[in-house]
Amino acid sequence: MSTMISMTLTAMGALLAVATLPLVLELLTLTAAFLLLRRRRQLYPGSAPAPRLTVVVPAHNEQGLVGGCVASLLASAAGWAKVMVIAHNCSDATAKNAALAGADVRVYDDPAMRGKGHALRYGFAKAIEEGAEAVLVVDADSTVSAGLISAVLRHLQDGEAAVQCRYEMLSATTKTKSRLTSLAFRAFTYIRPMGRERLGFSAGILGNGFALTADLLQRVPYEAFSVVEDLEYHIHLLLAGERVRFIGEAIVSSDGPSSAAGESVQQSRWQGGRLRVARVWLPRLFRQLLRGRLRLLEPMLDLAGLPMAFGVAALVAACFVPILWVRIYALTSLAVAVIHVLTAAFAGPDVAGTLRALAMAPFYILWKFRLVPGLLRASGAQATWVRTERRTSL
Repeated sequence: MSTMISMTLTAMGALLAVATLPLVLELLTLTAAFLLLRRRRQLYPGSAPAPRLTVVVPAHNEQGLVGGCVASLLASAAGWAKVMVIAHNCSDATAKNAALAGADVRVYDDPAMRGKGHALRYGFAKAIEEGAEAVLVVDADSTVSAGLISAVLRHLQDGEAAVQCRYEMLSATTKTKSRLTSLAFRAFTYIRPMGRERLGFSAGILGNGFALTADLLQRVPYEAFSVVEDLEYHIHLLLAGERVRFIGEAIVSSDGPSSAAGESVQQSRWQGGRLRVARVWLPRLFRQLLRGRLRLLEPMLDLAGLPMAFGVAALVAACFVPILWVRIYALTSLAVAVIHVLTAAFAGPDVAGTLRALAMAPFYILWKFRLVPGLLRASGAQATWVRTERRTSL
């Protein structure tokens, strides 16, 4: 092998290793913590009264689903929380159906203020103005487990300022792609946050099923309006020295997209939004890390990590680089990724069906590459939120 070819292959291997290393470190650390650290935190609420809690439900044209969401919340609340639906720029019967289901409804029409972030800021302000001491965000297309409200109240009563519940995406169909999307979602919204919780890191905010105290919102105002406003606000909290705790026993669930087009839009929005946030915030986080704020290292790795499908594809490519250390790194990293995915599979329902679907994972990865143009569009500064179509009861 000539020196030039050897140098080129070494550079290629090094590039693939550097590109995939943040993801691999995240998967290794958080999966190991999920599997090996089983300590459960004991809550000591003491004699402090439970905070006055308002559930804020941002809703944009969700007439077919908002009623079920409100009914689920009222059953879980059992009188311990108020449910406030923010009907945001709606052109359907969302407000009417929410009111019929028993929610307190606020209509917020302002075409210049598009996106969930604006609805949340408006809802938080209204809730606190009316006496709420804490707010819980639940999307209008979701339902919650029976004990979710009581679990959130216990954690808030124990002095926590920010909590995130377990967020599950249910397969809209039994199709392989839908199963694999739900599996990837579970890995991202359950395995990794629980790993962070067990390591003492901030669990993150997942956009649905998170609660904040009014005091925290006063210290760190909700000023996050990108297409991934949850990720953006979590960075604000991290820079303010705050930590989000994870409540694995409290579950909020929503259906996945009901069509291939809806799934493509959702995936492009999430990944493109993350790319834009990474571009803006990674340099700032790195500067803070250099100033000694070591707790920002894990969030930096999370933000710098490739999406799982792209990371796996890069590692497979690295296996074909004819350099020993590159192949050892790639094979070891692929083993870590496999363990992470299997951990998520065994943590969910229908394990057998999920394992069968994994046989089609290579085709799923190819489908993800087809989303790159939409992902890049969603990463632009002018990208706006687009509603994802889901199954409705109408």
